Amino acid sequence: MKLLFDQNISFRILNKLPEIFRNSSHISLVKLTNASDLENWEYAKRNGFTIIT
Repeated sequence: MKLLFDQNISFRILNKLPEIFRNSSHISLVKLTNASDLENWEYAKRNGFTIIT
């Protein structure tokens, strides 16, 4: 499972995830920090992420 953490969660959490979530990312790392919720949802859907807020 790939998780996409929103900007309200620290990107540092990625270092704490177990191996099963290693393909996860953070909004800031995919250059969506100032994007709308809809843009974030569309990105997540296109790329197989589950959004964590």
